[in-house]
Amino acid sequence: MNSKRHPVSITYKLLGSVLALVLCFLLSMVFGAAETTLRDVWLALISNAKDEKILVLRELRLPRELAAILIGAALAVSGAIMQGVTRNPLADPGLLGLTSGANMALALAFVFFPGLSYFGIMVACFFGAALGAALVLALGSTRRGRLSPIRIVLAGAAVSAFLYAIAEGVSIVFKISKDVSMWTAGGLIGTTWGQIQAIAPVILLGIVVALFLSNQVSILSLSDDVATGLGQKLVLIKTVLFVLVIVLTGASVALVGNLAFVGLMIPHIVRRFAGTDYRHVLPFSALTGATFMLLADTLGRTINAPYETPVVAIVAMLGLPFFLFVVRRGGKLS
Repeated sequence: MNSKRHPVSITYKLLGSVLALVLCFLLSMVFGAAETTLRDVWLALISNAKDEKILVLRELRLPRELAAILIGAALAVSGAIMQGVTRNPLADPGLLGLTSGANMALALAFVFFPGLSYFGIMVACFFGAALGAALVLALGSTRRGRLSPIRIVLAGAAVSAFLYAIAEGVSIVFKISKDVSMWTAGGLIGTTWGQIQAIAPVILLGIVVALFLSNQVSILSLSDDVATGLGQKLVLIKTVLFVLVIVLTGASVALVGNLAFVGLMIPHIVRRFAGTDYRHVLPFSALTGATFMLLADTLGRTINAPYETPVVAIVAMLGLPFFLFVVRRGGKLS
């Protein structure tokens, strides 16, 4: 009986997650400094009207909220993959050196390639994220080559501080602090359709590939010995998964800047109602992460309107207590 109920239960939960995402998207489009209605949102989506409110929705708010959906999904899926592959409940792209590496690469790109296109900046962030991840994994490994959760967290903190220091130093020396700060402040303000066109294919393709490999993530979350016994090609699969994490994280940093804790919180929350099978965890993480980012951005735009509270501050206020809660529980996966 349970085997028959389980798929139905998951289906209803999936539909509920999709409905929550749609509802939060509509709320994020309606609420803001400019007073708009659901009718205005509908007209902005289906018509070419030139009314001032419609233009605000279509050219400013719509690309911003689409970016929130993409970034939330990308970071949540990245965090879920990292937690599954490393079996580390504290794994998060922002805590393990990826976002700091991408931030450093962003600063260097501004200095040495000032005319770089947005796609070029995104590629630079990929390499920076890869460097940050490589340093953390190298420092966090034990002598036997295994990944120690505590060592990885400590290595992540040290490497992140080091890479952020390089980024700040480069910014000060070459007098680009304002440009880097505006880009990496952890906000979605100023998001353009050009940026969406560059980032959306990368993130969507990355998430689709991650969903395709979700069963492999479930097997790796058990142990390397079990994965090997089941015929998994560990090196190849882990390489592909880490490349996915690097691509998703690099694309996110290139658009929104430094956002920690999203990849940490969302998979833990998802496992509470979707279980530990990553065939469920990854799609629910994408939906829940997108919904969370929509809510965080909406709150940032409305909590002190017409002034804007950086979304990174909203996420940090929620994420830091959650991080401490996970540590308090002994670092156990939900």
